Amino acid sequence: MILVNQVKIPKNAKKYLNDCVESTWISGQGRYVEKFEKEFAKFIGKKYAVSTNSGTSALHLALLALDIKAGDEVILPALTIGSCYFAIWQTGAKAIPIDVLPDTYNINPSLIEKNINNKTKAIMPVHLYGEACEMDSILKIAKKYRLKVVEDAAEAHGAIYKNKKLGSFGDLACFSFYANKLITTGEGGAVLTNNKKMYEKMQRLKNLNFSQQKRFVHQGIGYKYELSNLEAALGLASLEEVEQNLSLKAQMANYYDDQLKDIPGIITPVKRAYTKSSYWMYAILVKKEQFGVSKKELMKILLNKYDIQTREFFYPPQIAFKKMNLYINDNFPVAEKLSAEGLYLPSGLGNTKEDFQKVVAAIKQIHADAKRKIY
Repeated sequence: MILVNQVKIPKNAKKYLNDCVESTWISGQGRYVEKFEKEFAKFIGKKYAVSTNSGTSALHLALLALDIKAGDEVILPALTIGSCYFAIWQTGAKAIPIDVLPDTYNINPSLIEKNINNKTKAIMPVHLYGEACEMDSILKIAKKYRLKVVEDAAEAHGAIYKNKKLGSFGDLACFSFYANKLITTGEGGAVLTNNKKMYEKMQRLKNLNFSQQKRFVHQGIGYKYELSNLEAALGLASLEEVEQNLSLKAQMANYYDDQLKDIPGIITPVKRAYTKSSYWMYAILVKKEQFGVSKKELMKILLNKYDIQTREFFYPPQIAFKKMNLYINDNFPVAEKLSAEGLYLPSGLGNTKEDFQKVVAAIKQIHADAKRKIY
């Protein structure tokens, strides 16, 4: 089977992991944790990085650093993973979803202001699938209303907006280092900031909020969000290859762009002169009338006939949280349409050119078969 995201193990992974084992320091707070935090902060362009055990806990930690609490509201896009909502709800705050742009799939800045009130404390732009949000507009709104910005750059390692890396714009920025990311620790995440007080607060909170003066005396509720030395060792090996990984992603995207651009009903990722996507996943839209079959039908045929795995887009909140009886009366027409038509193709760092060629050949054949009314 061609996996949607084949993992790539970095060259120095075994060397660094063996070093951890031989040192016997395999838990948190080891020297690889410290080095990985410093090197990753430097790569993005922030002063401080706080590593965590997941991107989800990174989001929660960032909101705690801002003292987001019950009665507060945080604005976020209507098309994103549930982690963003969970992190907000875990603070007791309310998540306020905003519809997205039809081309980048990211939060629509023109819809933000009308959802701001005296309870609004922060905006959480999500750089979906590695494509940059319109940060100038978002930062302008945040400054006008004195709101904090928490960038979710989980899928955007190394992506660029106007000559700056994503994750360098917000008051805080959160990353995931899950196995399928451009930089991986297997499981893990990080929060980046330039604010020393928030950095120190998050370092305490992620390890049970111990008093700096007396261990096992706690300054309040704490969490066990630490990244292990083993995971950080893998992360450091991965970070060493980030430029190579970005190049591989760009080559993959260029190939798909060239091969899919002339297929009726296939909408490839947007290109903007002032951004550079990380192409965490190569996301397309499928227009049934032009292509011949729907997105769901295409996914089913690719899997059952060609042994090719794909993934659907995230769902808008009234679908994602329907069983929780949340947002059921809300309407996000752009997010709904994108969710209905969107999927991403095999795009992993471990996927090969041969994989991509097979994917393209299969899509072209399915389109041809659909036109002949085979499906």
